[in-house]
Amino acid sequence: MSYIVVTGGAGFIGANVIKRLNERGEEKIIVVDNLNSSEKWKNLVELSFEDYVHKTKFIEMIKNETFTRAFRAIMHLGARSSTTEKNVEFLMENNYNYTKELAKYCLANNVRFIYASSAATYGDGSRGFSDEHALIPLLRPLNAYGYSKQIFDLWALKNGFLDKIVGLKYFNVYGPGEWHKGEMRSMVLKAYEQIKKDKKIKLFKSYNTLYKDGEQLRDFIYVKDAVEMTIFFLEKTELNGIFNVGTGIARSWNDLANAVFSALRMQPEIEYIDMPEEIKNKYQYFTKAEMTKLKSAGYNNPTFSLEDAVRDYILNYLEKC
Repeated sequence: MSYIVVTGGAGFIGANVIKRLNERGEEKIIVVDNLNSSEKWKNLVELSFEDYVHKTKFIEMIKNETFTRAFRAIMHLGARSSTTEKNVEFLMENNYNYTKELAKYCLANNVRFIYASSAATYGDGSRGFSDEHALIPLLRPLNAYGYSKQIFDLWALKNGFLDKIVGLKYFNVYGPGEWHKGEMRSMVLKAYEQIKKDKKIKLFKSYNTLYKDGEQLRDFIYVKDAVEMTIFFLEKTELNGIFNVGTGIARSWNDLANAVFSALRMQPEIEYIDMPEEIKNKYQYFTKAEMTKLKSAGYNNPTFSLEDAVRDYILNYLEKC
């Protein structure tokens, strides 16, 4: 019997992937993560899986090939995902070197490899948001996190591996299971918390004359949709390469704030605040996933609208906590 490994399995997207796999009858799953002193272990409580392995022990076993179990796939969703992380060496070790070791193992052992890249690789978006491989060398990420993801994409491209593995560029994912992510929590969750505390939402002012305050645009994707797109590649083993995971629709922060107020049946009250100096020059004013490639690959599931997804998240999860 072969197993599915999910790294970052106690994390936001990882736990949601395992939940969906369980719903489909999959329980031969190995969770890889670093629970340390965080509370994210709670994401595992209702999940069914065979074993838990610490990420350091797992990579040692991969390097030494000391596993006795056979793997059907490694879904590498674990990473240091903070866009403000300043320890670049830490990012390179966790997001680049770790991913390389897993990729090399999978390629050598005929194991399906699906890994999380990021929309942060697109930088300011001036070169577009196409997931065609020709664009990869032209991208210029705005932060070290984005670069740590970009450099693996480049390594895979230069070594001719992208026709044998799958990289997924997740855009702005939000939904159940993200509560432990600190400052990297989605604005939906932060907005909900702000309303519960202060009855209003704070959004960053715009410092780009092309965008009014709160009208900066993002491709927001509900985690349930992101999970379906991810598992699609577990099934379609003939498909490989880099693919965007988004909706293909850009919505404003004001839209998001209004959706949160609407779900709570409250009148909107938005305060625009100064953006921290350290992120002003690294801020993405516009993101929108180009989804033609995924659709051409056969993925045709409809995605939640921002309003429907926010309502589902708030009413069926946050309000029930």
